[in-house]
Amino acid sequence: MKCADTVAAGSSGYDAGKKIKGRKRHILTDTLGLLLGVVVTPASVQDRDAAKIVFCVFCHLLLSLRIIFADGGYAGKLEGFLSAAGALFGHTGGLVLSIIKRSDAAKGFVLLPRRWVVERTFGWLVKARRLVRDHERNPRHHEALVYIAMIGHSARHLTAI
Repeated sequence: MKCADTVAAGSSGYDAGKKIKGRKRHILTDTLGLLLGVVVTPASVQDRDAAKIVFCVFCHLLLSLRIIFADGGYAGKLEGFLSAAGALFGHTGGLVLSIIKRSDAAKGFVLLPRRWVVERTFGWLVKARRLVRDHERNPRHHEALVYIAMIGHSARHLTAI
């Protein structure tokens, strides 16, 4: 996401793939798309490296995790790291990384299984106007605002029943 002018240069970076200067939100959701955890990093941090941070921060709290779905940007050495981290944090069955890849023959929009869950969560977050652009100097403050936005989203859905 793009950052405001008040954000320090040390906590923001440039993502050459998306051609955006700012920060990235890395989220961990359940199968319904409800937020389990969020980590905000500079945009220059690669997705695979940020995934290691997310798993180290949250996997010791979420011992019921078995399978982690991710897109093609997370393929590589992350699978070995997850199995080792799962054993270290006490996951008895271990953690399995399932990469959801887009077909090379596909053209245009293709609905990928399980990928829409995270994209829907990002859509819910963007509905909170404060999260459209990052105005916070400290990335941890932005993480707190993400949690507050998801609490509001969950409360709206609970009261609608």
